[in-house]
Amino acid sequence: MEKVSSFSLFNLISQADIVVQLVMALLLIASLWSWTIIFDKIVKFMILKKRSDKFEQSFESMVLEDIIAEANASDNHPLSRVFLACMNEWQSNNIKQIILDGGDKKAGLKERLGGAMQIASNKSMQKLESGLGFLAVVGSSMPFVGLFGTVWGIMNSFQGIAVSKNTSLAVVAPGIAEALLATGIGLFAAIPAVFFYNIFSTKINSFSERVNNFSLQLLNMFSKELDN
Repeated sequence: MEKVSSFSLFNLISQADIVVQLVMALLLIASLWSWTIIFDKIVKFMILKKRSDKFEQSFESMVLEDIIAEANASDNHPLSRVFLACMNEWQSNNIKQIILDGGDKKAGLKERLGGAMQIASNKSMQKLESGLGFLAVVGSSMPFVGLFGTVWGIMNSFQGIAVSKNTSLAVVAPGIAEALLATGIGLFAAIPAVFFYNIFSTKINSFSERVNNFSLQLLNMFSKELDN
C-alpha cells in the first residue's frame, strides 16, 4: 500500500521539482480560466439565441413603432443593436426632402444606413468574440508548456540516477511519473479549449451571417420606402 500511495496525484505534485510545480500551476490556472470562459459563453449563446429568435418574430409580426419599443427594451443582442442603429440614422434625416431631391441623396442615405448597421454588427461580433483569443492561446501553447515540464522532469530524473548510481524502477519511476503528469495536465487544459474554440467560432460565424441577412432585410425595407 505504501508504494501505491507514493504515486498518488498529490504526492507527485508535492514532490515535484519547483520548476515542474510552477508549470503545473500555470497549466491548472489556464485550464480553470478556460472553463470559466467556456461556461460563460455557453450561457450567453443560449440567451442570445432565445432573445434573437423572439426579436425576429416580433419584427415579422409587429408594426414599426412596436418594433422600436421592443428593440429599446432588449438592446443587448446584435439584431436589436443593428435595428436601432439603422433607425437612428433614418430618423436623423429629413426623409421627405431626400425623397424629393432623389438621386445622390437617396444613394447617400442608403450608404449611411448600411454603414451604421455594419458598425453596430462589427461591435456586436467583437463582444461575442471576447475570450476566444485566450482559448486559442491555451489550445495552441499549453501542450508545449506541459512538454517543457516533462522534459525538465526527465532531466531531473536522469540527474537523480547519476547521483545515486541506481537505475532501478523505484528510483526512476517517480521522476518520470511527475514529468509525464505535466504533459497530461497540458493536454487537459488544451483539448477542451480547442474543442470549444471551434464550436464557438462556428456559432459566431453562423450568427454573423444571420445579422448580415437581417441588415440586408432592413436595408431593402428602407430602400423601398425611399423609392416609393
